Amino acid sequence: MIDTLVHITLLLVLPPLLLGVINKTKAWFAGRAGPPVLQTYYDLAKLLRKGLVISETTTWIFLAGPVVTLAAVLLAGLLIPLGRFDAPIAFTGDLILFAYLFGLARFFTTAAALDTGSAFEGMGAAREVTFACLSEPAMFFGLLVLAKASGSLNLTAMLHGPAGGFAMSAFAPLVCVSIGLFVVLLAETCRIPVDDPNTHLELTMIHEVMVLDHSGPLLGVILYAASLKLFVLGTLLLHVIAPFRAPAPWLNGPLFVLEMLALAGVIGVVESTRARLPMRHVPLLLVAAILFCGFGFILMVR
Repeated sequence: MIDTLVHITLLLVLPPLLLGVINKTKAWFAGRAGPPVLQTYYDLAKLLRKGLVISETTTWIFLAGPVVTLAAVLLAGLLIPLGRFDAPIAFTGDLILFAYLFGLARFFTTAAALDTGSAFEGMGAAREVTFACLSEPAMFFGLLVLAKASGSLNLTAMLHGPAGGFAMSAFAPLVCVSIGLFVVLLAETCRIPVDDPNTHLELTMIHEVMVLDHSGPLLGVILYAASLKLFVLGTLLLHVIAPFRAPAPWLNGPLFVLEMLALAGVIGVVESTRARLPMRHVPLLLVAAILFCGFGFILMVR
């Protein structure tokens, strides 16, 4: 029960802090003071106090999009273990549900964008689903490698690995999967070099263009869901590149938090040292992610 409460607390409270660390890191690279690390919490509180402006052309889909997206990502967060803590919800084959919960979230996000009747938001929705066709296979290949290496189809057992740790023969496949999943993380969370969450240029917008008509609490829900998605996918990646082996059980929580903050810092460094890719080059990056994860799978089953 205590582990479940810790899991839920971290899942609900920590995600906005990751965006603050990323923005602070980018500001440090640019030689600026930047916003406070807790700025995302302030933004969420401000948005929740504002009113809603809803177009007369929209339907219930416009309102349901952010809510269903948040619910789907929250459920995905309950399926994945945080550090050495077991996931509150675990069953054989839950990796399939985990992957398709993100697909459900994407479907309602794009449907809400199309519901506005705006060609501008329709353009962003088309780009989103096009790139998703390339990021989802990479994620599935990565999950298959973890399933083969751990000998389990249970997400918690897959990410915790065998009792003695992953075998040396799994080292090269896991390195390939780590690279591929990091690219998927950047693509799914709309980070540079795939997307820029701060841009408002028509030729480069992907995710941001789909939420232009949302305001007030709905925009706050979208912002929180985006931070939560970064948190969940970052947790998946950390289990591959930095397995949690705390020397004492009470260190599991602090170690997990430190590694998540370190991952946010790495993302901030990547965004500070890389430019956003031209739109025509984004599919090539995602195809490279598929090849890395697919090659890792081939190495596992050879």
